[in-house]
Amino acid sequence: MNIEHIKTLGALKSSGYQSKSIKDELRDNLRTKIQNGDVTFTGIHGYENTVIPELERAILSRHNINLLGLRGQAKTRLARQMVTLLDEYIPVVAGSEINDDPMQPMSRFATNLIKEKGDQTPITWLHREDRFAEKLATPDVTVADIIGDVDPIKAANLKLSYADDRVIHFGMIPRANRCIFVINELPDLQARIQVALFNILQEGDIQIRGFKLRLPLDIQFVFTANPEDYTNRGSIVTPLKDRIGSQILTHYPETIEIAKTITSQEANLDTRQSDKIYVPELARDLLEQISFEARDSEFIDHKSGISARMSITAFQNLLSTAEYRSLMNGDENTTIRVSDFMGIVPAITGKVELVYEGEQEGADFVAQSLITDAIKSLFPQYFPKIEKLEKENERSPYQEVIDWFFEESNFELLDDISDEEYKKQLNAIKPLDDLIKKYQNDIPAGDVFFLKEFLLWGLVEFKKLSKYRLTEGFRFKDIYGSYISGL
Repeated sequence: MNIEHIKTLGALKSSGYQSKSIKDELRDNLRTKIQNGDVTFTGIHGYENTVIPELERAILSRHNINLLGLRGQAKTRLARQMVTLLDEYIPVVAGSEINDDPMQPMSRFATNLIKEKGDQTPITWLHREDRFAEKLATPDVTVADIIGDVDPIKAANLKLSYADDRVIHFGMIPRANRCIFVINELPDLQARIQVALFNILQEGDIQIRGFKLRLPLDIQFVFTANPEDYTNRGSIVTPLKDRIGSQILTHYPETIEIAKTITSQEANLDTRQSDKIYVPELARDLLEQISFEARDSEFIDHKSGISARMSITAFQNLLSTAEYRSLMNGDENTTIRVSDFMGIVPAITGKVELVYEGEQEGADFVAQSLITDAIKSLFPQYFPKIEKLEKENERSPYQEVIDWFFEESNFELLDDISDEEYKKQLNAIKPLDDLIKKYQNDIPAGDVFFLKEFLLWGLVEFKKLSKYRLTEGFRFKDIYGSYISGL
């Protein structure tokens, strides 16, 4: 429809425009996308066979929707992307506070204007990007905020009594008429406020103070909630839950590959980082494995969840650690090192909720444990598994490395050494080359040094070597030599 020439109600009628509810709008446009094989929700990974089909079925059913899941599971992003399923423009009575449909006006302002001007009633066009409203549920939210209240200033200015409905100041929900309205963290909304939503969801009308006001609002509601909220802070009152058509459970990425895709998409790096810092594929795997370890850790409260934002901010910190080192050394380019992962500890400690045992150990200890646990988990995917009890007369594939450290008892890798010095020190451990050649012969050349350092850290975790934190780096030693020197 060419909307440039349609500026009055009469022109709108002549164009053949047919009013449609927002739920029908979403449904019809979704049907078209599905029939054309178009992607409905873009940039959301891991939900292709779970959450997205359920959400699409809810839209086809014209349901109000509750997205239930732990933090960092793209609930709000899904809700925001529903805007793409709306018509590009809809007509609105010019000056209406509640986006009155010119064909079906409901506010006193719109009905009076149309009665006065008829087909000359001016209309404007509302773009779909402006048809999204969002409210974070907090304990201080009032009925006046979301539904409306009497405005004494309006009453005084217009010289009206409080019995006149023109003194009403509409809240966020009436102003979002014909829009998608999202209430985040629904259980945080006080029970009495949730009760105020009953009529809107069921009959589509609102009640303000003592007014006999009936506005059949046309709104697509999307709620988000965290299961933890049901016990820790509040709950969704049962009658309200009963009025929400579909409740859809979200989840975390199920594989490292999906998690890596999300992190790469959301990291929003400075090009000077992405262009100058090489990130080995194993480093990306290790970063995501840390989140998987956190979701199983005995020190972390699983009910609070591990947000995908932890991996994103950790990745940003990881590159910043390497960038800082290269700036200090005057290196034009650099590569991520395993020791750089110590720089992501602040990104972890701020994103996890510890249980009592975790609090006793301390947040820093838990964060470092997650990093070393991730190394231990990935190690067998790259090198032969190290058993706790080894068979007699069977030589370990790592024996030459262990022997090297027995003879070279003061090997140190400092945090801020230049790339040249870093490579020189790792190249000095000749048995590492033999292990990589035998078990990881096809690894890209840029990943070799990260893999060498990863191998050392893995041998520490499997009690084949020992590692000590120095003020400016790490010292690796043979485990028996360390024990003897300790004695």
